[in-house]
Amino acid sequence: MLKKTTLENGIRIITERMESVRSIAFGILVNAGPRDEAAEQCGIAHLAEHMLFQGTSSRSASQIAKLMGAAGDTMGAFTTRDYTCYYATVLDDYFPYALDLLGDIFLNSIFPTDSLVSEKDAILNEIRAERDSPEHRVHSLLKATVWPDHNLGSSITGPPEVVKRLTREDLIYFTHEHYRADNLIISAAGHLDHDDVVAQVRDGFWRLSGEGVCTPVREAKFNSEVRVEYSPVSQAYFSIGLPAYPYVHENRYTLHLLNNILGGGMSSRFYRHIREEKGLVYHIGSQYHAYLEGGLLIIEGSTLPEYLMRVLSTVLLELYLLATREKPLNEDELWRAKMHIRGQHLISSEDTNTRMSRLATQELYFGRQISPDEILKEIEGVGLGLIQETAEELLDNFVKNITVAVVGPESPGQYSEEAIKEMLAGLA
Repeated sequence: MLKKTTLENGIRIITERMESVRSIAFGILVNAGPRDEAAEQCGIAHLAEHMLFQGTSSRSASQIAKLMGAAGDTMGAFTTRDYTCYYATVLDDYFPYALDLLGDIFLNSIFPTDSLVSEKDAILNEIRAERDSPEHRVHSLLKATVWPDHNLGSSITGPPEVVKRLTREDLIYFTHEHYRADNLIISAAGHLDHDDVVAQVRDGFWRLSGEGVCTPVREAKFNSEVRVEYSPVSQAYFSIGLPAYPYVHENRYTLHLLNNILGGGMSSRFYRHIREEKGLVYHIGSQYHAYLEGGLLIIEGSTLPEYLMRVLSTVLLELYLLATREKPLNEDELWRAKMHIRGQHLISSEDTNTRMSRLATQELYFGRQISPDEILKEIEGVGLGLIQETAEELLDNFVKNITVAVVGPESPGQYSEEAIKEMLAGLA
């Protein structure tokens, strides 16, 4: 059963009791992230997430780490482009203790200067590691190219030169502005009692007050471009982006189905045609990335440098045939996509972490809870005509609304920005 309570200070608490488990997964979602950063402070939300674990007025960083380990080492945090989340999964007996620990870091973190130096070094190593990974690098390059003038195009970790400049005072000011009561959603799923959770949150967070700064929604405008970055790797990694719906769009279920048909698994069009039939790639797939201010349909994979132009042209041809109805969607594809998504949704719903995460994100984006039955009903209700119309809408004149990013070895005569642009121009 789902229950929601809003505390006197504005904190929203949403819980779901699951009778068949002994654990409780809970999270504290902060409506603050990279979308709230000034350009000169890109990466501060991620750095703040790191620093909250570096000591409070009553606990050192090592004490916090030991307590996290004693709880089963299932506490942590992550930063997305829209928000920041702190989470834990513990046995029901340990819930008060874990909530007290997270409450302490929220209310009493001191951002010690010596830890700030080491955490910056850790993040700089994280940035280097991502740049050493061509899969991560091409993905980041795509978003930076698609949204060059918007926070969605910025790296979550931030550029190294900006991270180095951030100060303790910057962190204190950022958290003071955004880590306020009405910017917090606390969700929990598992073997719990809602009233008990509410009482414990009230006791632990009563000192947190005030209205947090809310950044106005700013539409992310799509930029069409081709970017090639040479790197000492053996394969060419590609990422293709097409404009898509933001997170709360009414047609989002249709796009999830379309994404699944195109590149969502081993029975998808891209996988069957480009890998299984032609043998041009080992991996290829698509993803629908949706945010508050924009969305992106991404097609990614890797291939030998000498195959890249052929792979890209084959992907573009598949999109063209779908958009022009020369190779329209069919009932069998739609049925398989529905079954795939249905299975994924129901299986993931057995996990307390997934249930907890859905409670928080649905409250953030929609201001209400969308039941599994409602989601499955919406997916089942998508007909072949609607999904074909959606495909045509998104792919209308797509060669003028497409971004291609490539990270691969220098291969003169095999591929280049100019060659890819010429290929797109030839399809226009």
